[in-house]
Amino acid sequence: MKKLLFFSMMCLLALTMSAQDYVDLGLPSGTKWKKANEEGLYSYDQAAHKFSNNLPSKEQFKELKSKCSWTWTGDGYNVTGPNGNSIFLPAAGYRNCNGTMGSVGTGGDYWSSSPKGSDNTWNLFFLSGGVGINYSHRCYGMSVRLVQNK
Repeated sequence: MKKLLFFSMMCLLALTMSAQDYVDLGLPSGTKWKKANEEGLYSYDQAAHKFSNNLPSKEQFKELKSKCSWTWTGDGYNVTGPNGNSIFLPAAGYRNCNGTMGSVGTGGDYWSSSPKGSDNTWNLFFLSGGVGINYSHRCYGMSVRLVQNK
């Protein structure tokens, strides 16, 4: 009985801790964004395999871009939702298909879960001057910010 109670308490604690890892920005979709990036840069295939259903869609990136205010900090963006809560997207740069790095400290690139044909996938990108949505070849190395869907 003690083992069952201990196991139940540990499961409850784990669920509570994981819920605290996500921020409610007050977006219409109800999407919550993880507080921090996953460690490292991933090709699309690596990201899709490791994080599957928790990668944001192109539509979720569009919502984040249009419904939040974006403030450049010098090394990334503070993204503040309609309810005043915010997340920070660091300018971790990207890795080209040949392995060379680009835009470290000045830009960021984040995978979505939405493919664009067989070789490309939509992504969110930014530099100090603005934020956009584009598509890139799946061999690029990009940051990953997970979502918790409603």
